[in-house]
Amino acid sequence: MTTISPPHIATRSFTDPEKAWEFLAEIYHRNTSFIREHLDGLAHGVIPGGRVRACYPQVEVRSTSFGRGRSTLPYGYLHTPGLYRTTVTAPDLFRTYFQEQFSVILNNHGGTIDIGESDTPIPLHFAMPPNARVDGEALNALDIPLRDVFDAPDLANADDEIANGTFIPPKGGPYPLAAFTAPRVDYSLFRLSHYTGTDAQHFQNFVIFTNYQFYIDEFCRVAKEYMSSGHAQYDSFIEPGNFITNNVRLGGEVSGTPVARAPQMPAYHLTTGRSRGITMVNIGVGPSNAKTITDHIAVLRPHAWIMLGHCAGLRNSQELGDYVLAHAYVREDHVLDADLPLSVPIPALAEVQVALEQAVEEITQLEGLETKRIMRTGTVATFDNRNWELRDQAEITQRLSQSRAVALDMESATIAANGFRFRVPYGTLLCVSDKPLHGELKLPGMASDFYRTQVNRHLLIGLRAMEILRDQPAERLHSRKLRSFVETAFQ
Repeated sequence: MTTISPPHIATRSFTDPEKAWEFLAEIYHRNTSFIREHLDGLAHGVIPGGRVRACYPQVEVRSTSFGRGRSTLPYGYLHTPGLYRTTVTAPDLFRTYFQEQFSVILNNHGGTIDIGESDTPIPLHFAMPPNARVDGEALNALDIPLRDVFDAPDLANADDEIANGTFIPPKGGPYPLAAFTAPRVDYSLFRLSHYTGTDAQHFQNFVIFTNYQFYIDEFCRVAKEYMSSGHAQYDSFIEPGNFITNNVRLGGEVSGTPVARAPQMPAYHLTTGRSRGITMVNIGVGPSNAKTITDHIAVLRPHAWIMLGHCAGLRNSQELGDYVLAHAYVREDHVLDADLPLSVPIPALAEVQVALEQAVEEITQLEGLETKRIMRTGTVATFDNRNWELRDQAEITQRLSQSRAVALDMESATIAANGFRFRVPYGTLLCVSDKPLHGELKLPGMASDFYRTQVNRHLLIGLRAMEILRDQPAERLHSRKLRSFVETAFQ
């Protein structure tokens, strides 16, 4: 079958990160426009004379030495002499990211950044802009399967072998330059809008996950108060449906339309320049949701994410409303067993732990030993069985006691493990909402009082922790503890 493609664009070499990005964007926009124009033509009855195909741009760099640059960043290094390559997508979304990665590699290794066309086709679905609509009636009337004309997503190009450390490149390369290929990134960008109700461009680099809507309600209250009071740090607040409220110091305009029906895992964004604000996502209940959303947000390369939610307290000495700062995890969520063996430890990250503890002290106005009255540091067990209490208590209690667990939930270990897997700094601060092993369950009236007095403080602690992390240099936050023997140069 004849292939219809745009004229080939020759590879060019750059030493200027901005110029390299501009050429990358030129290739991407030319090729995605080519696909969309043929789709529009097909909707108007113009049937292509072959398969329409345009490919992703790619980035290549070469190293001739085992030498390392003088940067203290844990990324930006080419581990072995040879060729490194990755396909790339969404250059406008990742402009700052690409320019930073290019700069670090050039500073560490010299040479050039080579930009050209890959041989990986751009699927029709991923050539469309977010929330694009096609003339479905006209296309259906032609009775021509779109897969006969355009490339469809190929899951063989969208797996996590690189991130999982199971990809084995040929000796001398090409070695992977990034943890995610362009199709893998596009797949997640496509799903993010579906799951969260907001476009990927609105996501910020510091992400809080929660398992209860009332944390989101409080986040919305605080964010709207920031917007109406002219808060100096944040520029806008974005809700599902891409409903945007701008800060009054920037005019206070409102745009977009709130969603009539909440998406599965709604996301809310308190934005500032260079995406250094805070995103909060209600992931609902369970490790499956936790894995799903972190699988997709990971391609945005956030600087940190934390879990902020409720848990079962396992110690009789705990009180309802106490905090638990996780320093270890029992992984009985099982959703990541095939990607990250249970033998792999998930360490606490000092930078995140210190930020969370500092935030607790600042918000509660407690210090030192006084903080220990309301917060314990310990192991959090994450189960995939919401009704674990209904099983044989002797067996479960024994295992939890042997692990030294102080709390149990259904999401925290999943989020931490996926942070470890994808090299995203992670942490967990939970609030004890009941003590089922000790017969201490919330009565309706008690629950209302508990939520009213604790949710605001817990949410403010999470926000403050993210601001503390945001103020740290990248050299500290992106810990080498998350890097394996042979790492991709892109963060």
